[in-house]
Amino acid sequence: MEILKPDGGTRNLGVPTVTDRFVQQAVLQVLTPIFEEQFHDHSYGFGSNRCAQQAVLKALEIMNDGHNWIVDIDLAKFFDTVDQDKLMTIFGRTIKDGDVISVVRKFLASGVKIDDEYEDTIVGTPQGGNILPLLANVMLNELDKELAARGLDFVRYADDLIIMVGSRRAAERVMKSVTRFYRGKVWSESERRKEQG
Repeated sequence: MEILKPDGGTRNLGVPTVTDRFVQQAVLQVLTPIFEEQFHDHSYGFGSNRCAQQAVLKALEIMNDGHNWIVDIDLAKFFDTVDQDKLMTIFGRTIKDGDVISVVRKFLASGVKIDDEYEDTIVGTPQGGNILPLLANVMLNELDKELAARGLDFVRYADDLIIMVGSRRAAERVMKSVTRFYRGKVWSESERRKEQG
């Protein structure tokens, strides 16, 4: 089903059946503690016991240390453009059980119904399922790790990201390099072609 977004666009919402929701919740309860220990401390979205207020406090703490230039990275259409193959490759680095991988892949590719017509979801993570926020965090954790490896101070809440640096020049450099990394790591090939064409 389609829902209206605040900016006026629409978003596809995949509402699982009761049985699918039950299975997703069971899988989620097993996977969450496994992945939670891998997530960066400055990642606040979708995590258990983490909230937006904590993200704001962490950002203020970093800014008070003199990093008062903010790079606001807009992960527009993140959920709609995730490359499912890349996501499952990342997922498979931690989860080795083929049955679990198969079930999670089916959740991703379960499709959506729009105007009584079924559409495949071969790109992106259809929103509405219990497990999909965790999968989004698994994907975005790759960006978190890259930012940490570069020694950057950042705060991420779900798909909203700010990076705090000390100068305008650093902000411009970081914006370009992080955007390039993100597009190469997360976007599907078809979305990259659209952006280039």
